[in-house]
Amino acid sequence: MRRWSRRAYLAAVYLFLYLPLAVLVIYSFNDSRYAAGWKGFTLQWYARLLTNEQLLQSLVNSLVVALLSSIVATAIGTLAAVAFHRYRFPGRRVFYGMLYAVMMSPDIVMGISLLMFFILVGLEIGLLTLLLSHITFCLPFVVVTVYARISGFDPHVLEAAKDLGASEFQTFRHVLLPMLLPAVASGWLLSFTLSLDDVIVSFFVTGPTFEILPLKIYSMVRLGVKPEINALSSLLFGFTLVSVILSQLLVREKRA
Repeated sequence: MRRWSRRAYLAAVYLFLYLPLAVLVIYSFNDSRYAAGWKGFTLQWYARLLTNEQLLQSLVNSLVVALLSSIVATAIGTLAAVAFHRYRFPGRRVFYGMLYAVMMSPDIVMGISLLMFFILVGLEIGLLTLLLSHITFCLPFVVVTVYARISGFDPHVLEAAKDLGASEFQTFRHVLLPMLLPAVASGWLLSFTLSLDDVIVSFFVTGPTFEILPLKIYSMVRLGVKPEINALSSLLFGFTLVSVILSQLLVREKRA
């Protein structure tokens, strides 16, 4: 009886998580422009999506910003995590604690504060300010992820590298970085996802000349959910699902 109750609870949790996604994918093939009822199977919304230049351009802009911001945040965050762990300097605990303050700050507070900062320094709102903002809120997640990984290392490994004559750079390049690669990859994926999905901060720090996909979808759904949005969301969900499956296969092959 207890086993069946656990299975029922698990099934309810998965239904709660994935049933809305299933409805989204199903209605992306609905032959009705309004999602009030099922009118038949069609692929026209995917065809129209491929001819919607504004949505495709917004998607390209989002991918560019997410890719650049995740790369920069991962590079800086990895070096910062190594510095926090290996070196002792004044204010180390304060600086590390401030990372959690950024992570826990409401998005609307961060968006307004970044907007005021950019206005104060005279930066024109656009691609550069959007990129800097995404790097800012992605950076703490990378630092915390990599720092948690490096804290579990055996310190004698690094000491052995020093005893064998390795410099600081050689120790980082040939010993520390290969051990940190899973955490670095996790930090990059997390940063990429956060950047691609952000709406509130991007709303304040991007201008009318550079539109990204989340803001484009937000402006469209205020007038009603269009079938093209369902098709685009289904494709993004499929891309995420394939990426997760491939990553699991790679990990399984590596373990084997």
